[in-house]
Amino acid sequence: MKKVLAMVLAGGRGERLYPLTRDRAKPAVPFAALYRIIDFTLSNCVNSGIRRIRMNEFINVIPAQQRINESWYQGTADAIFQNIYTLQQERPDLVLVLSGDHVYKMDYRALIEQHLKKKADLTFATIAMDKKYCREFGVVQIDKDFRVIGFQEKPEVPKTMPDNPDAILINLGVYVFNTEILVKRLIDNAKDKDTEHDFGKNIIPQMIAKDRVFTFPLIDNKTGQPGYWRDVGTLDAYWEASMDMLNSRPRFNIYDADWPILTDEEISAPAKIEGFREKGGIMYGSVFNSIISQGCIVRSGHVSESILSPNVTVDEYATVINAILMNDVQVGKNCRIKRTIVDKGVRIPHGTEVGYHPENDKKRFTVTDSGIVVIGKGAAF
Repeated sequence: MKKVLAMVLAGGRGERLYPLTRDRAKPAVPFAALYRIIDFTLSNCVNSGIRRIRMNEFINVIPAQQRINESWYQGTADAIFQNIYTLQQERPDLVLVLSGDHVYKMDYRALIEQHLKKKADLTFATIAMDKKYCREFGVVQIDKDFRVIGFQEKPEVPKTMPDNPDAILINLGVYVFNTEILVKRLIDNAKDKDTEHDFGKNIIPQMIAKDRVFTFPLIDNKTGQPGYWRDVGTLDAYWEASMDMLNSRPRFNIYDADWPILTDEEISAPAKIEGFREKGGIMYGSVFNSIISQGCIVRSGHVSESILSPNVTVDEYATVINAILMNDVQVGKNCRIKRTIVDKGVRIPHGTEVGYHPENDKKRFTVTDSGIVVIGKGAAF
């Protein structure tokens, strides 16, 4: 693995995640109480043994630059091209290009092993998905040897899987390239003025015609079944993926000691649940099927099917149901919060109801098509 260099694309405006991306890039959005979205990709790298540094291991944070011309990054391929000096400096045999805004678990060693076995120039990970999502992903066609024979970038009418007319095979944005081939194709693409400088739209179709391109199915090593992968690029997808973490047997297990999710964790006091009272048929001072982080205090409140990040306070007779409360959120007395995402540091006044009156919510906050309310930082009540 010492001859593999990972490059993680971790920028983008994340407009479909607004207001959560108002003050941060999409990969920096908090997820699953303690983490940020990018932590899952970085943890995959560390757990896969990909930790190159100038002294054998390193992580370099490279801000957006204008090294090649006066333009900022024009696409995913251009982002790598404008940092091509890193490849020339490190001289890896293989380059692993990853996205920092997906939630999944993957041992990249298996991907790289197949890449070498097939003598491929490019191998990328795939998974089967319902064809209704075709406008959101690159759709792949392969032969029986997993070689790519066709590719459609976000098609309106996709080519479905031969054995399932309702399913498509999608590109997960996990690529391993032979460095020499990658550099050549990036240079060719940079010279082309009629291009969007994007891996999905330009590089992959060009390489299918010229090079050996294969796919690698994402498989859960423990179950042998298709692995868990979510693009949390929309508010609804973000909320759904968060709720997935609360299943009794989640397909993505953040508690797996064999595959730890690493993060920069702040130090806080232990969580505390105060009081136990019944009122109106609700047991207050209770927490059911929820993730509660350190520093949280539930003061005779009721929390169910929710995720509380560090230092959240739920005051007396408040109910929090199907909600995501980020760091330092305070829920006042007698509040009712349901199907809501609350960003960091928001103070919800006593007696406030969110998620129960859609028309009122739309006047004050962002409300998704499925009815999820999103309260951004500094929201006024």
